[in-house]
Amino acid sequence: MKHFTILLSAALAASVVAHAQSDTILLTRQLDEVTVNAPVAQVTNNHTALTNEQLNQSNAGQNLPFLLASTPALVATSDDGLGIGYTYFRIRGTDHTRINMTLNNVPLNDSESQTVFWVNMTDMASSMSSLNVQRGVGTSTNGSASFGASINMQTSNGSQSGSVPAGGYGSSSSDQSHVSIAFNGGMYNTFREMVNAHIVLPNQWRANARFSKVNSDGFLYRTASDLYSYYGDLGWYGAKTEVVGRFFGGSEKTGMGWDGVDYNTAYGINGADRRYNPAGEYTTTAIDGSDSTAYYPNQTDNYAQQHAQLSINHRFTPQWSLSATAHYTHGAGYYEQYKRKKLSYWGLFSDEDRKVYGMYRKQLDNHFFGGVMSAKYISEPIDVQLGGAANYYMGEHVGTLHYLEDTLILPIDYEYYRNDAQKIDANIYGKLNWRLIHRAQEELSLYADLQYRYVRYSRNGMNDEDMLDLPLTVNFHFFNPKAGLTYRNRGHLLSGSFAIANREPSRNNYKENVLYNPNTGEYTGLPHAERLYDYELGYCYSHSRFTVGANLYLMDYDNQLVLTGEYNDVGAYKTKNVKDSYRMGAEITGGVQIADWLRWDANVVVSRNKILNYHQYIDLYDNQDNWNWVGQDSVVGTTTIAFSPTLTAMSLFTFDVAGFTATVQTHVVSKQYLDNTEDENASLRAYSTTNVNLQYRLPLQQWCAKTNVPEIKLLCQINNIFNAQYANNGGAEASRFMDGSRCVWYYAQAGINGHAGFSVRF
Repeated sequence: MKHFTILLSAALAASVVAHAQSDTILLTRQLDEVTVNAPVAQVTNNHTALTNEQLNQSNAGQNLPFLLASTPALVATSDDGLGIGYTYFRIRGTDHTRINMTLNNVPLNDSESQTVFWVNMTDMASSMSSLNVQRGVGTSTNGSASFGASINMQTSNGSQSGSVPAGGYGSSSSDQSHVSIAFNGGMYNTFREMVNAHIVLPNQWRANARFSKVNSDGFLYRTASDLYSYYGDLGWYGAKTEVVGRFFGGSEKTGMGWDGVDYNTAYGINGADRRYNPAGEYTTTAIDGSDSTAYYPNQTDNYAQQHAQLSINHRFTPQWSLSATAHYTHGAGYYEQYKRKKLSYWGLFSDEDRKVYGMYRKQLDNHFFGGVMSAKYISEPIDVQLGGAANYYMGEHVGTLHYLEDTLILPIDYEYYRNDAQKIDANIYGKLNWRLIHRAQEELSLYADLQYRYVRYSRNGMNDEDMLDLPLTVNFHFFNPKAGLTYRNRGHLLSGSFAIANREPSRNNYKENVLYNPNTGEYTGLPHAERLYDYELGYCYSHSRFTVGANLYLMDYDNQLVLTGEYNDVGAYKTKNVKDSYRMGAEITGGVQIADWLRWDANVVVSRNKILNYHQYIDLYDNQDNWNWVGQDSVVGTTTIAFSPTLTAMSLFTFDVAGFTATVQTHVVSKQYLDNTEDENASLRAYSTTNVNLQYRLPLQQWCAKTNVPEIKLLCQINNIFNAQYANNGGAEASRFMDGSRCVWYYAQAGINGHAGFSVRF
């Protein structure tokens, strides 16, 4: 609430010179009013809606963050440089740990890290029927802690939302069995094979099954990916009842690319090899005394994850319906590294804490289960929904040392740390939509959403990296209210909303900041829960040939956990609380059907992202060779939040003629700072990339007399067609040297690259 007058005035002023998009409360029916003749995402105010066709238009094995390219204010990042291995994204500068993601209304975010690892769900887009992105604070039905944004995904079964179709459950689904296969091959030995089947069975039974395999060498050396995934469901779709069981999962083995490279290498300056990857690098000495560089061959991440869901939806009367889902997820795996570390890193102490090479593994085994439920009452002029969820998580973290380049004798598979964690996450909510005015061409709706959430997180055992014991139990009680007004008149849509959201710290937030004194039982450095006050004001107009939308947003934070630019040992960013900060912006989206065969869609987002009264102490060293500490400096004042570009933009031209479709998509991202000090020596350069997608549907029905001929599509995609030399992610150590230089690293992305392939449906 604080800073509201000042910041909202600034946001209104910014709207004069900036384009915007919005974060408001919309009804599903309002999304349907946007006329889209080309395969482009539907955007109304703060919502972006994509269908299966749109998600898979350029799908060649890239993970979901790179398939959401048309989403306003979204920046995707990749460790391997191609978007196939470990990939992440940010929306409005908010990182993926604060974006709530659900699949069939079941939480996907890991309970401890609060991240979704898309590499464990490769090619999941092939099994999705729809995906909705809501920027800002989301509704309670989109998850228990929708903070910076929320993403709700639905798989390809009969009912997509728990709301009953007019013709009964499953009435909107295909009534014909079919099989689809797809193959793509491209640069850097990137291949995707997929087979997908939809089977209509007697007595209202239906089934879906998919298997996918994705392989790639990666743009960076030794970042190869070997990925498998599967999806299957079996459902019974009656007139009033739907019962669906789903099983899906995947496994991955990827080479590590999270170490990053220096500025010259990332941007190819002075002929530097942009594919260079230092992970697993070490030096060997020959008999003659000469040194050579070698790389550990198994510097890899290995993980498998399985999901099971059982959903029941029932319509009691035309007004009353009930939806419930039980779920279970199991994940297990490890990553292996060969690195030079101090002996104390592995809990080995000697008179001389020297650095030696060691091969070690960090292992994870976790279980997540629970249920979500909601009851709906729909009647004029009021819709009411009551619901909630209860989930339980257990996670086991273990580190083992398998080899040490030292005289010390180790037990076999020496265990140097272990910690266990449990988390309870429960919420209840009530939603109301009251149509104050409801006429054929005019509607005024009041929206209210009240949620109570309880979180209990506990952990025991020793930290990795610092080897400190950290027994901890914390409890949170959150109240998250949301309210808004929506006015619709013919093609015009005006909306405004206010919401309060709260979010607990993650596992890393505790591990990297908290110290425990076993003698006194006291903790120091406990991170605080974040609170967000979200104000949204948006306008959208939809016409048969064009759409335009504008939105202003102000996200006012209390104790926001911001990225510092520093990394921990596994390539995850470190964070810390800042008392006062805000994100505000102006966004516009639009699209026009220029001709029957040509459409243009675009969005532009301009934002201001600031920390008020920021104070950071900085250690100074003499040089990068000696690392002699010489004192401290500090940064004080209002600064820009790390990884928050002031401008993002997207342009998409779609050509569609006689079965041939071509798209030209351009993305622009302005400069980003790698930490919160606005240091030009620790920033990402602005970049722009353009991708071209070509598809041709063979007119087999014109060539053949048969009516049931297969559907065959040929495709070709060229990414970064202008061969931009860029990096979309990086990091920086907080310390600095006397000459002003710093330890800064970047993640180089591939230049021009492409693939081609085909799909067949029969």
